Amino acid sequence: MPFELRIALRYLTARRKQAFISVISAISMLGVVVGVMALMVALGLMTGLQGEIRSKILGATAHISIFKSGNEPFDHYRDVVASVRTLPHVLGSAPAVYGKALMTSAGGSSVATVKGVVPAEETTVTDIASQIEEGQLQALARADEDALPPVLLGRDLAASLGVGVGDVVSVISPSGRLSPYGMVPTPRKLRVAGTVHSGLFEFDSSWAWVALPVAQRLFTSGDTASLVEVRVDDIYAVRAIAPTIVAALGSGYLTTDWIMTNQSLFSALWLEKFAIGVTIGLIVMVAALNIVATLILLVMEKHKDIAILVSMGASRAAITRIFVLQGTVIGGLGTMTGAGLGWGVCRFLDAYKLIRVPVDVYQISYVPFKLLPLDAATVIIGAVLICFLATIHPARGAARLDPAEALRYE
Repeated sequence: MPFELRIALRYLTARRKQAFISVISAISMLGVVVGVMALMVALGLMTGLQGEIRSKILGATAHISIFKSGNEPFDHYRDVVASVRTLPHVLGSAPAVYGKALMTSAGGSSVATVKGVVPAEETTVTDIASQIEEGQLQALARADEDALPPVLLGRDLAASLGVGVGDVVSVISPSGRLSPYGMVPTPRKLRVAGTVHSGLFEFDSSWAWVALPVAQRLFTSGDTASLVEVRVDDIYAVRAIAPTIVAALGSGYLTTDWIMTNQSLFSALWLEKFAIGVTIGLIVMVAALNIVATLILLVMEKHKDIAILVSMGASRAAITRIFVLQGTVIGGLGTMTGAGLGWGVCRFLDAYKLIRVPVDVYQISYVPFKLLPLDAATVIIGAVLICFLATIHPARGAARLDPAEALRYE
């Protein structure tokens, strides 16, 4: 072991009259532990929140949506669906019809977003089939002409309407029949075929799914679609894939993607993560200042020892390394301990779902904790670097100590 490291470790475990140095060193290490642990937990919280919301949104919506430009009717959507499926990086495509409608029942009423789908094709672009609690997605395709059309309701929407599987709801859409008094909405009856639980409050509380022909009768005139939805193999490459889709289809089409649609939400989450990281990261800076104070006190206490080492031939660089190593050991041990505790706290909070958040704000009821390796490595490296930089000033001060002056009154 180099003698600089040996002396640094001996100073950390001082006994008798110098025991307070060890106590101060332990307090400095504890500050680093708390700062690193808090920062790891905060990053795990925000990363888990972002990841959970992203997975829920992408499970309920498509990665890319194709529209007709100029608000033109999308009447040849079948050809577009078939053409898009042949393109590289495309996993599936499906038509959809969207519209707002008022849903009423004996138990209540609510405004809902109604989506018309083709069940066999919808499974290629969203995960709705796996999110159904009661009933099946294929029930929408097995509509009997003599029976009421089936509808799937979000779980919270069904609860607000006070209906369950088999009950009847009335749907009033903006489209209706023309009369001498203007456009008169026509109520239509639908039978509840199941409930959907996506995990996102927005979808569970206000979305309903029907077969595409039913939605066409509710919102459009004829065999048209609102858009064509697309799922790709890389969710982060949608900005590069979307132009290739438009180029393949020709002019007259526009696209939007999940990043553009949810940009404000994820920008707010990223800003929260950055602000929390900077704020809690200041704890590590405070702990580094404690290390500076510890080393300054140690230099004052050990000035005679430093003078003797210099008189025996120790170089100024060796004296500097002694105190740099001592501060770095304090910071390194504190950082690794804090990182381990932070990882353990994240695992514990994630396993027992202890952090609850308002579902109407964050769309989910609890926060999953996910600590990314890159975030953990950044925290560890940054904390050790800050602690190392904090040692430079007191270490250089120890190296500049004059041995003759230090030993004059000894």
